[in-house]
Amino acid sequence: MKEKKQDIQYFLFSQYLSDGLRTTLEIILPSVIFAQFHRLDLGLIMSTGALCASMADGPGPVEHKRNGMLYCILFTFLMTLVTGLVNANIILMGLLVLVSSFFFTMFSVFGNRAASLGTAALLIMVLRMDRISTPLNVLLESLLVVAGGFWYLLTALLFFRLYPYRPSQRLLGICLHETARYLKIKSALYESSSNISDEYRKLVAQQVVVNEKQDELRELLYKNREMMKDPTDTGKLLMVTFADVVDLFENIMATWYDYALLRERFGNTGLLNDVSIIIQNLADEIDRMGLAIQSDNNYKKQYRLVPALNDLKTKIDGLEENGNSHLVLKKILVNIRNLGERTDELMNYFKAGSAEKKPVRTDTDYARFVSHQVISAREFFSNFTLQSSVFRHSLRMMITCITGFIIAKLLPNTHHGYWILLTIIVILKPGFSLTKQRNLERLFGTVAGGIIGVLLIYFIHDRDVLFSLIIIFMLVTYTFIRVNYVVTVIFMTPYIIILFSLLGIGSVTVAEERLLDTAIASVLAFTGSYFLFPHWESVQLESYMISVLKANRDYLQQLLSFFSGKKPSSIEYKLVRKQLYISSANLSAAFQRMLSEPKSKQRSSQHIYEFVVLNHVLSSNIASLTASMINKEVEPVCSKEIVLPVKKSITILKQSLQQLDHTAEEEEITIPKTTTSTANQTDKQLTEQLNFIYKVSGDIGKITTEISKQND
Repeated sequence: MKEKKQDIQYFLFSQYLSDGLRTTLEIILPSVIFAQFHRLDLGLIMSTGALCASMADGPGPVEHKRNGMLYCILFTFLMTLVTGLVNANIILMGLLVLVSSFFFTMFSVFGNRAASLGTAALLIMVLRMDRISTPLNVLLESLLVVAGGFWYLLTALLFFRLYPYRPSQRLLGICLHETARYLKIKSALYESSSNISDEYRKLVAQQVVVNEKQDELRELLYKNREMMKDPTDTGKLLMVTFADVVDLFENIMATWYDYALLRERFGNTGLLNDVSIIIQNLADEIDRMGLAIQSDNNYKKQYRLVPALNDLKTKIDGLEENGNSHLVLKKILVNIRNLGERTDELMNYFKAGSAEKKPVRTDTDYARFVSHQVISAREFFSNFTLQSSVFRHSLRMMITCITGFIIAKLLPNTHHGYWILLTIIVILKPGFSLTKQRNLERLFGTVAGGIIGVLLIYFIHDRDVLFSLIIIFMLVTYTFIRVNYVVTVIFMTPYIIILFSLLGIGSVTVAEERLLDTAIASVLAFTGSYFLFPHWESVQLESYMISVLKANRDYLQQLLSFFSGKKPSSIEYKLVRKQLYISSANLSAAFQRMLSEPKSKQRSSQHIYEFVVLNHVLSSNIASLTASMINKEVEPVCSKEIVLPVKKSITILKQSLQQLDHTAEEEEITIPKTTTSTANQTDKQLTEQLNFIYKVSGDIGKITTEISKQND
């Protein structure tokens, strides 16, 4: 109940709800104003222009939003004009559908914002394809679309200017919320009643979510010139707090153990459940901080970790008196203490002047942490090959859309056939699994929304009440459009049905047409994704596996540098860490998508799952050692016993790389000069952990060999 309440609070202060309110206001106002002058038809056209502009208003820096919306306005104007001039001729309209569906889908080459821009251009074409009018009226309607787009752009920029930090604060809060969830899943691994395998699957899936939020926030902060040059405390505070959040996540990842062995040795002592409760309480503390940041409120620390750790230490010391080995429990105790210290650092966000105490990187340093998309004709045309997934998807979209257009024209003249094309554009995705998911969500949402819409019109006859319902449904639609697609469709369908009813078009007829058109489009999209240049995840997984192996190899190289006494620069280390998080998350997400594909198209699923888990275990153990060295808990010891397991592990990863990537070249490993050290307790623990890393690397090598054999 407590967790549900927290989720509701996060939602109420989320960027999703804020964007939903703003988008609904900006889209509906033109229609409301024109309706006062009895020209709702003109207001709807202007609102359509605002709707298209909103599609380029995705997450990111204000400059990117502005440029994306400007280009979107330009392309929607051109498509409105061209569509209006050719839609009376079925052949010319068919050619426009053919060329546009391919050309605008290819915009995906330039990233998500450009892809949304392309979708907006296709949307306006589809919505205007049945609107036959005179050239003068076509020009007027095109200008109204432009006016709607500029209305949305200017209003959005005004909001961004008035509240420049709120998107970053909200996303930082969500980042902490998802990190807390990751920590809670990890706490369950200590519980004797939980299933380790199930919890580990949840952990890997949640890592994808955490990485996604971190990447969004990194793009938002590091590409925002105004934020980086902000002379006030707020901008710097957001920067340094985000860095602390990433460090916190690394600290959480670094705490990995053989949980089955832990339960076997200490399950009957009750200590592991105590550990789980402490970690859950820390996760709750992080969650509450995230909510305070997201809601722009102050926060006072609530959980006192030190007394809980003292009680835990007393119990662990009691085990020693009974002659039991408790070294691993002491290590857990130290890790929790470090986690608590990292959590305390987040409290600096709520302290005035704390940003000045921490160094802030230069613009050049920040630029290295974000990708930079090149927009050029050369980049566009270089993807005109079947090796490009974007090119294959564009061909698939073109063939499916022209088929949908032909079917729409074969239906009765009274039928609104454009809905077939609209549905295809929305649900046909580059991968089969995503298309399948969208198909099911669209069908369910349309049926449920259609029933709701018809029932509301049947029982409610007051036009003002119905118009109020449209606004509410629009708000929910634009709030959940980036969160939950099925909720979006469920609420979008009744608002369209009610709108058509207010315009004098039969609601039951519209509902029937929508259901039929959705079914036709779903069949076409499913068929296209399965038979037309299919994109199977099993084929793509190899490239993701290569990226993970490279990232873990580089991570081990950083560890080797620590042992050599040449501590890597903070920037270089964090770049390697970032690449590891991204590559691990990409592999996990691709693997989950593969599992939803037909069984006949899946390859080596069990081995790939083991590969995912082993690489996660490897990176967690490397992170544990590097974190210890950064915190100076472990001093660099450059002895043969220490360096040799690292060298062997790197060699195994490189051999595994060559098995998957035959173009990979042999690289020489620079090994620092070693000395013979007198064995002590610290060296022994360190050697044991490094030997475990070597063992995990060996297991990765064996799994890679099996996968390579099955793929040959």
